[in-house]
Amino acid sequence: MQPTRPPEGNSGYGNVYDFPLSDSSLLTSAGNSLSQNQSSAFHRKHRISILIDGASLFYAALQLQIEIDYLKLLAHLKNDRPLLRAYFYTGIDRANDRQQGFLLWMRRNGYRVFTKDLITLPDGSRKANMDVEMAVDMLMLGNYCDTLVLLSGTGDLNYAVDTLSYRGVKIELFSLRSNTNEQLINLADRFIDLNDIKNLIRKTSDDSLDVE
Repeated sequence: MQPTRPPEGNSGYGNVYDFPLSDSSLLTSAGNSLSQNQSSAFHRKHRISILIDGASLFYAALQLQIEIDYLKLLAHLKNDRPLLRAYFYTGIDRANDRQQGFLLWMRRNGYRVFTKDLITLPDGSRKANMDVEMAVDMLMLGNYCDTLVLLSGTGDLNYAVDTLSYRGVKIELFSLRSNTNEQLINLADRFIDLNDIKNLIRKTSDDSLDVE
């Protein structure tokens, strides 16, 4: 599946800060003498993009023995900053109606969901590797935001994170330390262990909305 990911425009799902990248009045107000690099920095100032590895989050939640509240999670990652996009990547079983309902809820509550069919490996486990999709989207979104919030632990994203850092994009990494590549932690500007914020993003008995 190869969805189209235009960086501008309204997501249609709300909870997303959309910035008119082509608005010439913004450049005029900033001065017509802006260089190309200055213009790019002006457009992306203070904005963030969020990319969540669904499998990584799922296994972290299992280890922490919590159920994730995805509204709380999005609010915590966003932290009152202007949000360009919040992407959620996951493998899917098309025969699983409960999962399809969950992903529909995600799309209606601030997330853009990208999926790939699960494949069965020789050992019987099922997996959908979306590291390439995440890396490509990270590099693209880095042109339009100041900070990239990444929820993943895989070292397969090290090169993309390093490239973005050299381009001046700040990287905030959220993951469970025990499941996270050490080099990925070192490359990030800020690392937050999910164990330290589990009580801020967990679903409690007081939360009446069942998102699954």
